[in-house]
Amino acid sequence: MALRKLGKDPESPSGGSPTIYLDGEKDSYLVQGLKVEDIERLGQMDVPGHESVVEIPRRMVQFFLEVKKVDEDPDV
Repeated sequence: MALRKLGKDPESPSGGSPTIYLDGEKDSYLVQGLKVEDIERLGQMDVPGHESVVEIPRRMVQFFLEVKKVDEDPDV
């Protein structure tokens, strides 16, 4: 399984996170970010025990949009 790195947060102070990947075989995204541990915020979601929640800044959405452009025009 080869993951394609779509982008890292350009404003990350350490340069290591958050990061967004595309798994072409499963046609899904993998998101590396800060683990959400705030009980109040988690209480507002319905998260099954086998799942977790990570947080990424809104500016990271640009990397999801890049995949859409590539899917629509493979010559990009």
